[in-house]
Amino acid sequence: MSDEQVRRWVLHVDLDMFLAAVEVLRRPELAGLPVVVGGRGVVTERAVVSTASYEARELGIRSGMPLRTAHKKCPDAVFLPVDFPVYEEASTRVMAALRSLEWGGVPVVLEVLGWDEAFLGAGDGHGDLGDEAAVRGFADHVRAAVLAATRLHCSVGVGNNKLQAKIATDFGKPRGVYAITDDRWYDEMGDRPVRALWGVGAKIAGRLGALGITTVRELAASPTEVVAGEFGPTMGPWFHRLGRGVDSSPVDATPWVARAHGHEETFQRDLEWSEVPDAVRRLTARALASIDAEGRPAMRVHLKVRYRNFFTLTRSRKLPGPSRDLVVLEEAAVALLERVEQDKPVRLLGVRLEMVPPEGGYER
Repeated sequence: MSDEQVRRWVLHVDLDMFLAAVEVLRRPELAGLPVVVGGRGVVTERAVVSTASYEARELGIRSGMPLRTAHKKCPDAVFLPVDFPVYEEASTRVMAALRSLEWGGVPVVLEVLGWDEAFLGAGDGHGDLGDEAAVRGFADHVRAAVLAATRLHCSVGVGNNKLQAKIATDFGKPRGVYAITDDRWYDEMGDRPVRALWGVGAKIAGRLGALGITTVRELAASPTEVVAGEFGPTMGPWFHRLGRGVDSSPVDATPWVARAHGHEETFQRDLEWSEVPDAVRRLTARALASIDAEGRPAMRVHLKVRYRNFFTLTRSRKLPGPSRDLVVLEEAAVALLERVEQDKPVRLLGVRLEMVPPEGGYER
């Protein structure tokens, strides 16, 4: 391994139980209690867990779990509604604290991934960042800076690339620092299931399993042409690189630009089909308000339908021309209903409006 490779370091910063932690700051009496944030905080309604405190997680409560199920697991948990403006404000303070840091004598490069996580890279001309011990020391400094500025705890993953750093963070939770590097990749990850890789979900893991590939080491050792034969000439080699812990993508501070905005709603009572078109129109109006804020018209309309039995369909259509006309967009969304079966009550609907690219296209 060359010196250049050794000295390429990336940090991944992830806030610990972010939404629940923000709520505990607002209500200090909740510290140490099982706290569940989701929906309107009403356990009898259809909604899912957005975040659970570590105390709640110890009782088996997980993100994405229906609130009803979470309540059965822990009737004494504190259930709170999602409060988007408060979390956005907290996230802004976290990212400002990270952006103010220097690494190697120059401002860090900050790539924001969401409300509660980001990559940190070293800027150009950073000089020698030192060995792993030095980088771990800087990771501890990052944690302390975030805590001082926001009173929120975070965990930091250290790696020679973004993939390694992202995976390492989970090993360091909560309130810790963990490193996965090129020379320890197989020791740390080789015998783990492919789902342990960032970017490999259940469906991809199932398709890899059908090829006899179940562990990270098996993916790394598999013939590239076999994986490419299943996933294509672009994604196949990409999955193969994941198995080897390889990621050449830089930490990119370019602000993320949305490609689409949408809204969906889980109904407290299943809708009959006579009610569905009006619900689609309401969701289209909400999505239009979101793209209006971006200042770009829609060029494609997407519809999501989930039936009572949880079977989900998606449909889309390209518009004849870019539009921000509510009537045009409503009609396009409602017309997509003709392309789905209307034989079961509807549990959830979603409408997403894909916008025309900004001038100059998407940078990332």
